[in-house]
Amino acid sequence: MKSGFKSQCIPNYRLLTLEQIKAVHTATLELLETIGIKIHHEEARNMLADAGCKIKKDNLVLIPNWLVEQAIQSAPSRITIYDRQNREAMRLEERRVHFGLGTDLIQTYDLATGQLRPSMLEDVARAARISDALEHIDFIGSYALPQDSPTNLMYFDSFKTELENSTKPIFFTAAGLEDITLINDMAAAAVGGHDVLKAKPIHIHYAEPLSPLTHSTGAVAKLFFCADHGVPVNYTPGMMSGASAPVTLAGAITMGNAEALSGLVMHQLRAKGAPIISGFGMSTMDMRTSTCIYGCPEYRLALSACADIYHYYGLPMWGTAGVSDSNCLDQQAGMEWAVSIMVDSLNGANLVHDIAYLGQGLIGHPGGLVMCNEIISYIKRFIRGFELDDFHIGLDVIREVGPGGEFLTTDQTMNLFKKEHWIPQQCNRDNLDTWLQQGSNDWGQRSSQKAEKILESHEPEPLSADIQKELDAIRQAAIKKLQDIHFIA
Repeated sequence: MKSGFKSQCIPNYRLLTLEQIKAVHTATLELLETIGIKIHHEEARNMLADAGCKIKKDNLVLIPNWLVEQAIQSAPSRITIYDRQNREAMRLEERRVHFGLGTDLIQTYDLATGQLRPSMLEDVARAARISDALEHIDFIGSYALPQDSPTNLMYFDSFKTELENSTKPIFFTAAGLEDITLINDMAAAAVGGHDVLKAKPIHIHYAEPLSPLTHSTGAVAKLFFCADHGVPVNYTPGMMSGASAPVTLAGAITMGNAEALSGLVMHQLRAKGAPIISGFGMSTMDMRTSTCIYGCPEYRLALSACADIYHYYGLPMWGTAGVSDSNCLDQQAGMEWAVSIMVDSLNGANLVHDIAYLGQGLIGHPGGLVMCNEIISYIKRFIRGFELDDFHIGLDVIREVGPGGEFLTTDQTMNLFKKEHWIPQQCNRDNLDTWLQQGSNDWGQRSSQKAEKILESHEPEPLSADIQKELDAIRQAAIKKLQDIHFIA
């Protein structure tokens, strides 16, 4: 007799209780209302004053709690991102998790020589092409910060190169209003105009306030540009506990939330309902070396708390994973990448960037992209769980095989093994003799070889000749416009 029982067994994780979430939220509101936050953008201060905020000396702004609550309610709970062929690529909502690249690695391991060298524009192209071919990387970023591109064109050249080497959505940074404007023009050219881009955005801008409790003129200017033009913006603080943020996790989390929500208030006052991804990150300062630590467990705890809080708010949220403080592809990198990807997957973070970061966010490795893609695949299988019902228990199959039989040749095994069992592409499952015969390569070596094969064989969907010509013309105009400009950070 069938029980009718059916269940999907899925791993579940939450760090904060509802009471703890409310405690952080209440403390955040009190901080914004009584301690305040410095805003060095005059137009933003005037707008906040008109909305009911108190403006004190030295650009200090006190934000009333009701205004914060209004901003949380007006911001969209879902943001849909498209690729450059106008196909839906990501829905940033609820517990949907998407992984992708960061934007600022100043050194890169050369695949051909194995040596560490300054990052070049060609490394941006390579990272985009490799990621374009990797199934579990959902969006791209420049990954490398190209040292061979003129400083004023660095972000602009990176964005153009990414468009040319992948169809996937682009997570990008910009130095100031001048280049974010031109970058937006390029994105529009790639999809058929600004109206199409606003309706189906292919890019997400990353900007951040300054910890502790400060919004710079340049950051707010970019925040307002995104609000005005419907560009999804990821506006989140990057704190360092023990240096630019309190040493206690609870204090850093509360302060970071205040920085994020004050940005949300400005953004929503500027354009109610404009798309924004919020949240906060919190590295620590190693007290022995004074370095900024990415792979620490405190960062994971802070991001878990962030996820719980922003799921409570019903807002799309940011995350960071696939990050390591190791300076090479070693056991430490694998451990820190895997733990961080696992935790952010369990968190349900929506936009998880910085995949395959090494060296406290300073070093990139093309093989690391392949490694992290495999880790994400593994963890997706874990997060999916398994089905528990009469069909999957399969007593009829067990009865047919009986004691002493075998399950290898059953229809159940042939029909379900690809769904039930994770099948790696790079991880070793050969026996010792086979592994030795094939060169005894470790996982990092196999992943680097895979990256080389992708670069040799994968051809991303090309831009049309007309679009390429328009992008080239925009760059020529940018050279004339930007060559003497010094951006405000």
